Amino acid sequence: MKHFDTLIIGGAVMGSSTAYWLSENPDYDGNILVIEPDPTYSQSSTALSEASIRHQFSQPVNIKLSMFATEFFSNFNDHVQVNGDAPELPFHETGYLFLASEDGMENLINNHEIQKNCGAEVALLSNSEIKERFPYMNTDDLEGGSLGTKHEGTLDAFSLMQGFKLRARHNGVEYLNARVISLNVDKKKNLVNEVKLDSGEVISCSRVINCAGPRAKWIAKMAGLGLPVEPRIRAAFVFDCREVLEGQTLPLTIDPSGVHVRTDPPHFLAGAPPPNDLEVDPDDFKVRGEEWQEHIWPVLAHRIPAFEKIKVMSSWAGHYAYNTLDQNAIIGSSEILPNFFFCNGFSGHGFQQSPGVGRGLSELITYGEYRSLDLSELSYDRVLNNEPFLEKAII
Repeated sequence: MKHFDTLIIGGAVMGSSTAYWLSENPDYDGNILVIEPDPTYSQSSTALSEASIRHQFSQPVNIKLSMFATEFFSNFNDHVQVNGDAPELPFHETGYLFLASEDGMENLINNHEIQKNCGAEVALLSNSEIKERFPYMNTDDLEGGSLGTKHEGTLDAFSLMQGFKLRARHNGVEYLNARVISLNVDKKKNLVNEVKLDSGEVISCSRVINCAGPRAKWIAKMAGLGLPVEPRIRAAFVFDCREVLEGQTLPLTIDPSGVHVRTDPPHFLAGAPPPNDLEVDPDDFKVRGEEWQEHIWPVLAHRIPAFEKIKVMSSWAGHYAYNTLDQNAIIGSSEILPNFFFCNGFSGHGFQQSPGVGRGLSELITYGEYRSLDLSELSYDRVLNNEPFLEKAII
């Protein structure tokens, strides 16, 4: 029977980031296996995400994770290069613009203060300032907004994941195309010691890291643990607008309704949480056209009148690994099962947190503690104690 010191279930951006950071750490002494059922990643949350980064969160730990990602992305080629080659990771700085009506302005101001205290480059805008910068925008029902003035925008999610994976494999990490169907827990030692695959193969391990994205709760259940993470569908619609928007380029703009829209040259891209935002089957990737017709388009046309005349060019749907407790990541292990590590529930902001979370898990496994950025507020303990650590700025 093969044995691995660290076995990672799920090889998309979180699993590959964790494998990368462990394999880069000179103090980590062990072999690593990443198990991924879909080597094309065509249905992974990573590949189907809108691949954006922002510093505008309500919790300092989330702001700091994204700020580290900005730093990491700026030197991406140096970090992941193999023999001088690395995937290109171009960054398109567009900013995020959170809009608020009168009843949402207090929350926006509070978040703004937290962000500024963490060093984020953000600006509070009045109704008139929004209109001055973005004259194509209807601001009649707005009180103000918060604009990220630097380090917010879009990247290529697949390139990020590939960079982590290629460097990890170069460092000796093994990847296996398979699906985990069960875990064996040694009840006397209170440890996961074996993983069974759909091929029938059984692999022994010293620890398991759950990076299974929208399917994470089923992996946790195999270990006898509950996890409040479920697949929630999110659709993206790419559309064309013939009318030129005169003024500053449209940032990734979040309407008070929850609808968001951004430039996606030469087109635009929009999406929103479904009106009935419930758990879906993890194999359900159906785009609900009525969401566009009945919910998203009317909001877009109200906020930007030029969007009354637009044409949908394409659409797709993917999944959030949605944490129903507090929409925040769940990271680390638990005394219940000390060698089973969580890396789950990112609720739509996992892409941008992947560098910092992978680094954090590497430190926790190698040293038994976080050394760069304390992620203990995101521990599994709050799930056991039913103590939400709420992230208010979820898109």
